[in-house]
Amino acid sequence: MIQLDEGMRPDLTVPPKLTAGDRVAVVSPSFAAPGMFPAVHELAMRRLRDEFGLEPVEYPTTRRLNATPQDRAADLTDAFADPDIRAVLATIGGDDQLTVLPFLDPAVITADPKPFVGYSDNINLLNWLWNLGVAAYHGGSTMMHLGRGGGLHPVSAGSLRAALLTGGDVELHPVDEFSEEELDWNDPASLGRTAPVQPSPGWSWHRPDRVVTAPTWGGNLEILHWNLAAGRWIRPAEDYAGCILLLETSEEMPPAEEVFRMLRNAGERGLLTQFPAILVGTAKASNLQRRTTPDERDSYRAEQRAAILRALDHYNPEAMAVFGIDFGHTDPQWVLPYGGQMTVNGPARQIIAHY
Repeated sequence: MIQLDEGMRPDLTVPPKLTAGDRVAVVSPSFAAPGMFPAVHELAMRRLRDEFGLEPVEYPTTRRLNATPQDRAADLTDAFADPDIRAVLATIGGDDQLTVLPFLDPAVITADPKPFVGYSDNINLLNWLWNLGVAAYHGGSTMMHLGRGGGLHPVSAGSLRAALLTGGDVELHPVDEFSEEELDWNDPASLGRTAPVQPSPGWSWHRPDRVVTAPTWGGNLEILHWNLAAGRWIRPAEDYAGCILLLETSEEMPPAEEVFRMLRNAGERGLLTQFPAILVGTAKASNLQRRTTPDERDSYRAEQRAAILRALDHYNPEAMAVFGIDFGHTDPQWVLPYGGQMTVNGPARQIIAHY
């Protein structure tokens, strides 16, 4: 079990970049979606080879539905322990990765830090790695963005390439169109077509009066709240002082009042006040089970923005915030440093990811 040192933020190590031909682990630390939707998974693996020049390596639970937390942890440990594996990619999220963490061995990970890529329920692993001082990447789950119907999106693919292969600085930009529609992976036709798109709401800046360059932390709000509730994996609030907070919500579309309450809990812990800059992902406002109208989606995002600002006004009134950035549960998706550095330049209305 990981033992956290009290009262200090770790120096975050950015794992080395890959080169063409490197082997990468493809794992399912949460839901083993490849076992239910093999065609989407295999399409993603072909693109990993053809578009990125990387060789995917599957593990015993990559396609095994309902694998135990111990078995999923064993796959992660084996992937990080293998010197021939140079990165670890999650296939998708889920809802129980918190139960995997107690079975991981931090000594294995710190002996040979490798890039880990994932989001949603994988916030558990991203946060766990952050606690060890290992930077990672938020986004890029293989099923969602490598297996995307109709082809790769240049924003998602380009930022994943920067994270894994090329490095450097990438300036983020608003996209003209995005999608929050979900295609039915049971329908073979979904592999050959993209989901319907709509105009992007664009970025909205709040108190853009400073320049912040700092490590990032955060991710999906619901998963962070579970970590807070567990009382086990979140560090003392002051360890996050000066960091940039990444914040986004899932396809379960938590109501605005619940978003406020989760942030209020973080605020009461002294956590919310630590972040001089906050990047908020475009909130997903429709799913397969609940198709919403354009007006309903606009209202949902406006209400969520108001809820976040309400929490900030109470717990961190001087914070700079940017809403409507394409990361999290939307398509396309910027793959962002997690524990690595980003720059948020309010006066210039500029956001740069340092890979």
